[in-house]
Amino acid sequence: MSPGPQGSGDGGGPVAAPAPGMFNKDRIGEGGDARLAALVQTLDVQAEQPAVVRLRAWSLAALDPRPGETAVDVGSGTGSEVLRLAELVGQSGRAIGVEPNPGLRGVAQERAASAGATTASFVEGEAAALPLDDGSVDVLRCERVLQHLDDPQAAVDDFARVLRPGGRVAILDSDWGTVVTHPGDPQLLRRYAESNWSRMANPFSGRHLANQLRSAGLDVDPDIGSSALIMPPLAVVNGGLLRANAEAAVADGHLTREEVEGLVAEVTAAAEAGTAFISVTMFAVVARKPA
Repeated sequence: MSPGPQGSGDGGGPVAAPAPGMFNKDRIGEGGDARLAALVQTLDVQAEQPAVVRLRAWSLAALDPRPGETAVDVGSGTGSEVLRLAELVGQSGRAIGVEPNPGLRGVAQERAASAGATTASFVEGEAAALPLDDGSVDVLRCERVLQHLDDPQAAVDDFARVLRPGGRVAILDSDWGTVVTHPGDPQLLRRYAESNWSRMANPFSGRHLANQLRSAGLDVDPDIGSSALIMPPLAVVNGGLLRANAEAAVADGHLTREEVEGLVAEVTAAAEAGTAFISVTMFAVVARKPA
């Protein structure tokens, strides 16, 4: 899972966050060891969120990776899901993580070596130009990447290209049209959200997944998974995400300075009191390449 060319993360908007947050992984990965360490910590925190755990388990069961198969995770980040795939395909199979960030690839390789996952490998690549042969993949997953792409259909088309006949794909992504923030005036929060959406490449990704897979010539399973990612309010506030997005909303004219100060104060007070509620819904769609 990774943003930018292959990105991962959900939070309050397009500004970097220490909890599940919307950010460009490739940009955050630049700047040395300290920034890479912060990114790895962010991805590890994301992996522990109940909503992420549930949707990953649901989609993995639907994909049903089998011994001897080739399984791919597009935007593999720290490699946690590649290790899961490696366990399921066994010594006779292959588990490949496609990841553009060299720092994260290094972390993933170290973790795979520590886990003794000899069938796990990590390669550089982009979601819309996978370094894989046509019809070479049995199972492919891609988590919270398409929301960061200007042309998500190009990525889905490439997923279909590399799948074998009968191959399975699962795409997990967020739809920021479902974001809920409480407390706050509904109209003001709407303008705050619209400001965030304007800085995102594909903010409503979740609702388009099924049709994008159909457009790529794949058969979509009728059961679509969903899970509401509930953001830890204090992490969003203390990490500066709320303030950063609010400042950006002032800069682009969606909010006034007075509105920003009031919103930040209200949400911060609620977070400290344990009464704030911030969420976004993730969706998972599974499809198969006609045999």
